[in-house]
Amino acid sequence: MGAKTEKLLSTLKLQPVVPVLIVEDAATAVPLARALVAGGLKAIEITMRTDAALEAVRRVAAEVEGAVVGAGTILNPAHFEAAVEAGSQFIVSPGTTRELIHAARSSDIPLLPGAATASEVMQLREEGYQVLKFFPAEQAGGAAYLKALSSPLAGTLFCPTGGISLKNARDYLSLPNVVCVGGSWVAPKELVAAGDWAGITRLASEAAALKG
Repeated sequence: MGAKTEKLLSTLKLQPVVPVLIVEDAATAVPLARALVAGGLKAIEITMRTDAALEAVRRVAAEVEGAVVGAGTILNPAHFEAAVEAGSQFIVSPGTTRELIHAARSSDIPLLPGAATASEVMQLREEGYQVLKFFPAEQAGGAAYLKALSSPLAGTLFCPTGGISLKNARDYLSLPNVVCVGGSWVAPKELVAAGDWAGITRLASEAAALKG
């Protein structure tokens, strides 16, 4: 688990904000990813919520220099395997199951598993996980809740995702147990639909400059 943890951390430490993307049309994936990378956001999570998602991962992995593409909303081993085969360099899940942990154990690709309670965090720690997704962040208690976990669950790092925006990102990034945050605000649907890649690069640059 040590090598995979280091691999995951090296990806998450590339930037303070990991874009969380819902790609409706695979044709937009490459220019979108290039716009984000140009703005300083190299690690990109494409969620498996659409029929275009796997093809989007394939295209970004193959065509976007500098991008580190991952797959999110992975719910089961079949999702995990398909995402890895498509070229995902990291895997993100909203929660965790025994089956998913088993699939991750036999893969070289690191998993960022989701947790929302102290008990879930403790269970994942027993499995060797030191870096977790805190989801849904705002709905589960926000930065104050995550701060409360920092002392009793010292040594565990989080990437909070869910309800995070430019307005509250610093609240999370200032915490000692937060390595980065995940957010969708850097790629608004209207800008993607309009093909406004320069606008997305500006938002990415703004997010890349965030600090705690």
